[in-house]
Amino acid sequence: MAIREPERPSDIVTGAQSELPAGSVAGRGREVRNELTATVGGDVLQAGVVHGGVHFHQRSEVTPPRQLPAMPALFTGRARALVALDDTLHGAASIESTGRAVSPPMISVIGGAGGIGKTWLALCWAHRRPDWFPDGQLFVDLRGFSPEGEPMSPGVAVRGFLDALGVDPGRIPPDLDGQAALYRSLTADKRVLVVLDNAASTEQVEPLLPGGRSCAVVVTSRRILRGLVTRHGARHLALDVLSDDEARAALELRLGSRRLNAEPDATARLLALCRGFPLALAIVAGRAHTNPGLPLAHLVLELHESGVGALDDDDPTASLPAVFATSYRALTSGQQHIFRLLAIAPGPHIGLDAAASLTGLPRAEASRSLRALHEASLLDQNTHGRYTMHDLIRRYTNESVHHLPEAERTRALSRVVDHYLHTAHAADQLLYPHREPMRLTPPSPGTRLHRLPDAEAAMAWFDAEHLNLLAALHTAAGQKRHEVVWQLAWALDTFHYWRGHLNERVLVWQAALDAAHHLVDPAIRISTHLNLGIAHAVRECPEAAVEHLHQALVLAERHDDPAQQARTHQMLGWAWQWRGNSRRALDHATRALALHDTLDQPVRRADTLNQMGWYATRLGDHDIARAHFRAALALQRQHHNPDGEATSLDGLGHIAHHLGRHREAVHHYGQALALRRELGHVYGEADTLERLGHAHAALGEQDRAEALWREALHGYRQQKRDLDAARIRRLLDTTRYPPDHRPTESAR
Repeated sequence: MAIREPERPSDIVTGAQSELPAGSVAGRGREVRNELTATVGGDVLQAGVVHGGVHFHQRSEVTPPRQLPAMPALFTGRARALVALDDTLHGAASIESTGRAVSPPMISVIGGAGGIGKTWLALCWAHRRPDWFPDGQLFVDLRGFSPEGEPMSPGVAVRGFLDALGVDPGRIPPDLDGQAALYRSLTADKRVLVVLDNAASTEQVEPLLPGGRSCAVVVTSRRILRGLVTRHGARHLALDVLSDDEARAALELRLGSRRLNAEPDATARLLALCRGFPLALAIVAGRAHTNPGLPLAHLVLELHESGVGALDDDDPTASLPAVFATSYRALTSGQQHIFRLLAIAPGPHIGLDAAASLTGLPRAEASRSLRALHEASLLDQNTHGRYTMHDLIRRYTNESVHHLPEAERTRALSRVVDHYLHTAHAADQLLYPHREPMRLTPPSPGTRLHRLPDAEAAMAWFDAEHLNLLAALHTAAGQKRHEVVWQLAWALDTFHYWRGHLNERVLVWQAALDAAHHLVDPAIRISTHLNLGIAHAVRECPEAAVEHLHQALVLAERHDDPAQQARTHQMLGWAWQWRGNSRRALDHATRALALHDTLDQPVRRADTLNQMGWYATRLGDHDIARAHFRAALALQRQHHNPDGEATSLDGLGHIAHHLGRHREAVHHYGQALALRRELGHVYGEADTLERLGHAHAALGEQDRAEALWREALHGYRQQKRDLDAARIRRLLDTTRYPPDHRPTESAR
């Protein structure tokens, strides 16, 4: 401090000391007048008479903190997530002309599995918005899931923030509450961004929330921090895997399009194996980048042979197994056990009752375990409430985590397969109550069944669980539960036909036939040959259909099974119709009708009459055909079989159209279409749409006809019915409509 003589009366400072250090007290307890002027750090302090002294505090300029780590150099994609962060946090940057914030403080919690790219997203967004936060950016890695040591304590983190904000160490309170209060005071009127990376819990984060309403906070965590959402109004942003296009762009950004295009098959396999997981893509890209001569196909082979272990590294931050291991170790022992069981579950997702069956837990306890694993970002939950596990996490768990005892694994898989089988059988009975029920063995102890109230709920359940049911059948085959395999095929059959899953229907019945060879009951072998023949016929493979149906007939006759004989003759008629031999088809149907009469099966009789009506139509006997359809319609209505009723109405519409009564045809087809839509019978619906289009076209209503044909074309394509789709495509291209002579299956 420089001391100078006063130049004029105004240049007076109290105190007579020759030196006044910053923070000292001048003239304490006495009056001093106009003796000196003090210049401290360029500031001039003047006074007249001062009682009690003057305190000097030297002013210091603190540079706003800029603690963000470097911008991720190869960041790509995440456009929607970046927009979501803008939408959430823009309020913190919106300042009125008075300088006051117009909205409360904003907190965004980016959640997701380890390695999903949470930190990269947070840093990318923060680096794009520096002008929003002119008073600085604070960053801390809270090490919530660090492979080295425990999570950082809030006290250590807040001390670091106080240091960054220029607080003299002597002014920092000794306790956490005091430190947090000082931190909030310092940020109360500032526009600061606080990035809290890798948080373990709400309790770790809360002391680090700033006090300013114009501040913003971005938290990343592998846990869903519900406390921040509930108590502080945080917005949770769940980060999922990259889309297919984003994943390819990430590889291309590192390796270049030329290298990817040089090995298109290997590139496609790499993308499929990584399943959009950002850290996996980064590791693969890094290895390929540092080995420019290494073919991508070699990396594919390594991933196939070594699994997730191929994505390991000495650096834990660049090792997918190390990242997954930290998430797994953070679970309780009970949660780890449930997680290992879920990793062996058949299918891509799992519902609550299936999970309760798999784990053997009561429903409420299973629900709590699923929620805990979801909140730990080890399970995702889709819009239907089912839980999914990323393929790489599943593979890591099965490859690296302590394996389950074989006996426990077998029991768990038996329970969940029994859940799918018994629920599917009950659902099938709701869809088609006239079908002969199977006699199932009781489910394994601990199996939980999903109760379905009606046919609509049953169809919705089949739609949601279809892939899981196919996986359950595969699991049963692997366990050599041969009877369960064919029973699952049986339970799936109505659904597969009505929904037009033609390829799956063939594959499932082929698996059932393989299983039937291990069973002694001849009725099972007859049933599997019969149903595999039907599946081939619907798929428009009549030669394979006739082969299996003849084998079924030989077995049925050998074992004197008239019910199976009748059913096989019925289906042989339909298969021969597809081969263009209507006379032979009618012969088989007539023999089936005689057998059904001896067995007192009115619904089967009605189904056979429907078929005979179609065959008579093809042979030109329209009066006989109409009589068959009407007799069938009466029986179907009497016994409340809407599927068969729709087939009868379809046939009556076809005859009316052929005889030139097109308005009558529209009426019959419209009734059939309504029934099939109510049932969810999309296979039959597409057929009826096509025929209804012909009737409208004959009435000169071409626009309506084309709309119906386009709808039918969509159905055929969805069901992979290539021949039918090609016919409609030609029809639409030429705007001509040929006579419609296609038969309708009555597979029940």
